[in-house]
Amino acid sequence: MSRALGALGALEGSQDTIVAQATPPGRGAISLLRISGPRAHALVRALTERFPSEPRQALLTSVRDSSGGGLVLDHAVVTRYDAPHSFTGEDMVEMSTHGGLVVPVTVLAALVAAGAREALPGEFTRRAVLNGKFDILQAEAIGDLVAASSRAAQRVALQQMDGGLSRRILELRQMVLGVEALIAYDIDFPEEDDGPISRERVTAAIHEVERALDQLLSTSGAGELVREGALVVLAGAPNVGKSSLFNALLGRSRAIVTEIPGTTRDAIEAVLDAGEWPLRLVDTAGIRDSHDPVERMGIEVSREYLRRAAIVLVCAETPHGVRDAARVVASETSVPAIGVLTKTDRASVGEAERASLAASLGIPVMPVSATTGQGLGALLETIVSAVSSASGNLDLDAPLLTQVRHRRAVEASANEVRAFRAAWTDEGLPATVAAVHLRAAVSALEELIGSVDVEQVLDVVFSKFCVGK
Repeated sequence: MSRALGALGALEGSQDTIVAQATPPGRGAISLLRISGPRAHALVRALTERFPSEPRQALLTSVRDSSGGGLVLDHAVVTRYDAPHSFTGEDMVEMSTHGGLVVPVTVLAALVAAGAREALPGEFTRRAVLNGKFDILQAEAIGDLVAASSRAAQRVALQQMDGGLSRRILELRQMVLGVEALIAYDIDFPEEDDGPISRERVTAAIHEVERALDQLLSTSGAGELVREGALVVLAGAPNVGKSSLFNALLGRSRAIVTEIPGTTRDAIEAVLDAGEWPLRLVDTAGIRDSHDPVERMGIEVSREYLRRAAIVLVCAETPHGVRDAARVVASETSVPAIGVLTKTDRASVGEAERASLAASLGIPVMPVSATTGQGLGALLETIVSAVSSASGNLDLDAPLLTQVRHRRAVEASANEVRAFRAAWTDEGLPATVAAVHLRAAVSALEELIGSVDVEQVLDVVFSKFCVGK
């Protein structure tokens, strides 16, 4: 696969030397510029007083603008990497300049004036894939790691970068090829000493492939959960403390909190790293009858979030309020719910009354106070436990399908395997014709890791990357 991808790299103009700022622009101590391509060393050498004599050597040197009378732009640390032992597989240089808005931009401009081209989004990682340093699944994991908003997402991305999912896809591909080989052997060598391949043997092998593909497909829900976070919707009447609870759970103010009913006119989202699962908290507008057209739009958004929620926090100040809110929520969705008695610092509810309320509603009911922090920890534990129960006990260190592209490719492969099994079982098609489904199943898995049709896949994957990657 690496040789094929390397050949594609030569075809798509990778002889350009590219440059990009790999750190966000703005005030900061250090800014990192990356230069990659056949002229990377020469371009940086032309702008600096000293250049490392050996790979992976770092030197502090002055950087000058060659087109501006030799004006010193910065004092930077220059690190040299030689092909193929670099991130992209090409000659590379990393320049650590001072941060801010002006310094990195002027150094980058000097490199462009000297002959480099500004990189396209994801072009560094794209070149690494084309040069056989990673497959596409591993490259996607780099983007997932950069975008990770929770420890769970970080853990899964690192596992995928290490090739866990790639190895599993290759194992599945090999299993399908094994069935294909049985069919080919039976067709090409029907009179060998061992006799023809029994139909039972082929049937058993294809069932094993189906089982393995379905097992991997079953991880897509957890993969989406890790990537996006479990949608936890705070619902209830206006002015019952939803926004205060939202802010208290996050530990910072995101929602406006006032005594005016209907303050929240639209949903506000934030991801909370709760440990085992990331939680995507949503503070919604209070559901009530309203003549305000803007508030009615916010209420409709709330209803839409309720229909998509993983868990709903039914918020109210009193047991009666929780009961009313639970009835409204139940009319919109059937997902698990947790009753939340807010503002218990103002009016506490007895344990017996709370237990009776929970029993009558059939959901947990938790007392909390956004002001004092009472009950927040217990509420979080209950939310995480409910998400875990709904998602099953999946191993985050095992391969997970984390993106729609992954799921569609494995689904396509599984559908082709099922089509082959149906044709094989019914004996309605010759084996040579039925085996076309096995070839399509293999192709779907190969596309996932980038063995075939790689250009279209690369365009989709790297369009979402930042330019420094």
